[in-house]
Amino acid sequence: LQVGKQSCCFRVKNVLVKLMINLLICFSSQTFDKILIANRGEIACRVIKTCKKMGIQTVAVHSDVDSSAVHVKMADEAVCVGSAPTSKSYLNMDAIMDAIRVTGAQAVHPGYGFLSENKDFAKRLAAEGVTFIGPDTHAILAMGDKIEMLTFVLLLGYPVMIKASAGGGGKGMRIAWNDEETREGFRFSSQEAESSFGDDRLLIEKYIDNPRHIEIQVLADKHGNALWLNERECSIQRRNQKVVEEAPSTFLDQDTRQAMGEQAVQLAKAVQYSSAGTVEFLVDSKKNFYFLEMNTRLQVEHPITECITGLDLVEQMIRVAKGYRLQHKQEDIPINGWAIESRIYAEDPYKSFGLPSIGRLSEYQEPLNLKNVRVDSGIEEGSDISIYYDPMISKLVTYGATRGEALARMEDALDNYVIRGVTHNISLLREIITHPRFISGDISTNFLPEVYPDGFKGHQLEAGKRCTWVEVDGGTVEVSGQWNLASPLLPLSINGTQRMLQVNANTYTHNLGFFGLGTTPSTLLVLSKLAAQLNSYMPEKVPEDTSSILRSPMPGTVVAMSVKPGDTVAEGQEICVIEAMKMQNSLTAVKQAKVKSVQCKPGETVGEGDLLVELE
Repeated sequence: LQVGKQSCCFRVKNVLVKLMINLLICFSSQTFDKILIANRGEIACRVIKTCKKMGIQTVAVHSDVDSSAVHVKMADEAVCVGSAPTSKSYLNMDAIMDAIRVTGAQAVHPGYGFLSENKDFAKRLAAEGVTFIGPDTHAILAMGDKIEMLTFVLLLGYPVMIKASAGGGGKGMRIAWNDEETREGFRFSSQEAESSFGDDRLLIEKYIDNPRHIEIQVLADKHGNALWLNERECSIQRRNQKVVEEAPSTFLDQDTRQAMGEQAVQLAKAVQYSSAGTVEFLVDSKKNFYFLEMNTRLQVEHPITECITGLDLVEQMIRVAKGYRLQHKQEDIPINGWAIESRIYAEDPYKSFGLPSIGRLSEYQEPLNLKNVRVDSGIEEGSDISIYYDPMISKLVTYGATRGEALARMEDALDNYVIRGVTHNISLLREIITHPRFISGDISTNFLPEVYPDGFKGHQLEAGKRCTWVEVDGGTVEVSGQWNLASPLLPLSINGTQRMLQVNANTYTHNLGFFGLGTTPSTLLVLSKLAAQLNSYMPEKVPEDTSSILRSPMPGTVVAMSVKPGDTVAEGQEICVIEAMKMQNSLTAVKQAKVKSVQCKPGETVGEGDLLVELE
């Protein structure tokens, strides 16, 4: 009995010692008391979550239209920094510096986009004694300002990529195949770059046709230590912006992965880089890889790296900014399982793979009831999607022990995501992840235009599906589908909309429910037979002749009007430019005509379908 007491006492003491050690580590790893997040939306919410976990107070900044945004509600304090346009709020350095002084924030996390790669902002913070949670200014100058890295670009020859020097995310980016497209690309890219990043400088780099876009996540401290945290496959893109990402890549073998990782680390060390960063490569079919750029910030798609490594990258950035050494060695970095990210956008995928949509979220439910599903979002039911900011609703991430498991969970998560009030791209995302080419890993940056050369048309029913009459409470509804009574799931088409019917048999009754396949759950309207017959006699709307009028294809702001009444325009000639959610779209004439009237002017806000110009 005495021995037992001693053993028990020893175990208790051992536990107490471990507890004291953990407490000492915790207190010795204190970072900042208060951090200001110079961003909005899902990335601001993401940073706030980690700060709360670390016991750090947070300050949100917001524009006047974002006063009730989720990131504002989550933060301990919030400061309005201006009106809705980004140039007057989230890019307003003076207002953000004032917010730092008023709140006493010791550090600033810039998120991604906006001021995250702005060297002038980093300099101003340093001058005020405020820590920039990101690389030092000299590293931003060397890597973030990509013009200095590509001095040879004017000798490249076509095709070339014109892109913003101080940013990313598809903003301020155009591919040019000739001189005319180069001139047009410079104009649009510089305007988008100024609007998105407050910096209109551009660079030109050689464009490699049909490559894979694979990037390496790096993490470095201020003591010369640097790690590569495996790769992310980012080849599924539209308008040079990523749509679906996964980690790891199906394409890389361990030798290629290690070679790319080591090169990325060498690059980071060469410029004394500290913080999280991403080195992007283009990879050809023979696994030759070519350096593209380094993004000196947290990437949108960082969650999939967190899933397979177990690291919180925001926490690591905060620790590094405070001066701590990295806690891990290269051999400690695993690849555990597979993670896939789908970017949920407020866009109409049937128009150029996604023209922006605005509106209020009348219903919004994230599929968090499913296993191994993560949703990074900055909105909630009742939130407004406006024309002023990026149309991303959320990042939907699924994780599995294998790629197949992660894909199956993504399919379920997309089917269970409820979004109403705005048009969204879930139907496109579901088609991508279930396409045979994607499943086999046969992808490149040209995946979407190759698979959908005429644009995305939605899921098409197979030929030969038979029609069946279903009786519901004495009424009849005609549906088409493939019936298999051995399964409780019945794929159907109702009024051209695909549905999945689930049948649960209970003795003598049948309880019928349904969920959408390739769409989000919605209300089912079943008409009586008489109503359906009457509907068949309703006159169909005659399609409008759009050859003599130009309507806005999306809500946005008119940034340029290139014609005036009396002008003659040729087919394909630019008439005006509409900016929506920081992307500029040139609207052109479909035939040679004379301008009869102009119904708008630069600076005006227009809605989808609004008349812009009349032709004759």
